[in-house]
Amino acid sequence: MYTKKFEIRWSDLDANRHLANSAFINFMSHTRMGFLMENGFGHKQLSHYNLGPIVFYEHIYYFKEIFAGEPVTVTLELNGLSEDGMYFEFIHNIYDHNGNNCASCEMMGSWIDLEKRKLTSLPQELFNKLDITPKSKTFRTLTKEDTRKYGKRPQNLSREQLESL
Repeated sequence: MYTKKFEIRWSDLDANRHLANSAFINFMSHTRMGFLMENGFGHKQLSHYNLGPIVFYEHIYYFKEIFAGEPVTVTLELNGLSEDGMYFEFIHNIYDHNGNNCASCEMMGSWIDLEKRKLTSLPQELFNKLDITPKSKTFRTLTKEDTRKYGKRPQNLSREQLESL
């Protein structure tokens, strides 16, 4: 399991004096990008393949408050990967200094071809690196249908709605 430790800064707190929602997201994102960079997905490699990671969603479940002065540990495990590496899902858990699980997050994403601006599969070299990532107990092979499991679709405004704004 990949881990990263963080100190809670004053700017990480919200009006309730506990860790702000945005700080949870930033810590998890920093953990993810740290993991990717340490495992062959740095700017140089992604630039070579003209790839960028994108996030479809992050579902966070909060269990316990985190306060200033208490460091946290964020973990990362691979929870799903498509056969071509196009889709991936990570599980993050955030633990306080006593080992209490304060939050958990399911994050699903993909890779985008930065020139074509379309989703793309991973080159075999990068797929092999991602495929050996520590896997969760619930790891599964992802399909395109998994990216739509919540049934969310865009709801555009009509011309009349736009004009009334």
